[in-house]
Amino acid sequence: MPNVSGKVVLITGAARGIGAQTARELARRGARLALVGLEPDALAAVAAELGEGHFWAEADVTDADSIKAAVDAAAEQLGSIDVVIANAGIAPIGTVRTSDPRAFTKTIDVNINGVFHTARAALPHLVERRGYLLVVSSLSAFTPIGGMAAYTASKSGAEALACALRTEVMHLGVAVGSAHPSWIDTDMVRDVAQDLSAFEAMRKRLPWPMRATTSVQDCAKAFADGVERRARRVYVPRAIALVHWLRTVPSSRLVEFLMRPTVRRLIPRTEREVAALGRSLSERNQQIQG
Repeated sequence: MPNVSGKVVLITGAARGIGAQTARELARRGARLALVGLEPDALAAVAAELGEGHFWAEADVTDADSIKAAVDAAAEQLGSIDVVIANAGIAPIGTVRTSDPRAFTKTIDVNINGVFHTARAALPHLVERRGYLLVVSSLSAFTPIGGMAAYTASKSGAEALACALRTEVMHLGVAVGSAHPSWIDTDMVRDVAQDLSAFEAMRKRLPWPMRATTSVQDCAKAFADGVERRARRVYVPRAIALVHWLRTVPSSRLVEFLMRPTVRRLIPRTEREVAALGRSLSERNQQIQG
C-alpha cells in the first residue's frame, strides 16, 4: 500500500483528538474515511469538514454487535475497508488503592475488549482487501507509572493483542501494527493535567523522551505515515523507540530508587486530589461513557 489515495480507512474514537486529526490527515492524502465513536454530533461535524465521500456512525466498541453494525455499514456504503485504526480509548485517574473499581473495569473494557471487538468485526473486510490494522497502544505499555495502573495494564494488553493477532493473520495477507504515542496535546491529556496538578508535576519529572509532548498534528502525520508503510510499530515521537528497546529500564531498581522521593511526595497528593474530585474519569469521559 504505497499510499492511501482511494483507500477506505475506518477509525474508532474519531470524534476528537488523535482520531479526528488522523482522519483529516488521511483525507488530505486522498483516503475515504469511516468515522466511528460515541459522540454523534462531533462525528458528523468532522465528516462534514472532510467533505463528500466519507461516512460516520455512532457505535460503542465495548459492544460487539454495535461495532460490527458500524463496520459493516461503513463497508457497504464505501464499498470496502482497507485499513482500520483501533484508536478508541480512555484514561482513568487515581491509584489502585483509592480509585473507583468501575473506572478500572471500564478502562480495560474500552482499551482491550474494544480493540478485540473492533478487530474481530473488521477482519472479514481486511482479509478480503489484504488490509492493515493499526492498534493504538501507548508509551505507557513500556513505562508503568504510579497513578496510571489501569491505563498501563490496558495499553500493555492492547500491544500484546496486536502482536498475537499479527501472527494469526499474516498468512491471510493482513498486516497488524501497534502505535505508541507519548503525551499528545489532546483533550484527554489536558483533562488529566487540569484535574490533577500532582500528576502533571510527576510527568514533568520523567526523563526524556518520556516527558515529551507532541502536537496532535504531528501525531496524526506519524499515524498516516505508519498506515502507508503498513508499519509494525509507530512511535510518537520517534525517540520513543529507545524506550521500547530499553523497556525494562523504567521498572528497574535504579529508576525506582531515583523516582522514590518524587513518588513519596506526589502519589499521596494525587490520591487526595482524586478524592476531592469525587470521580476517577475526566468529567468529559464520565459523561460520554455514562
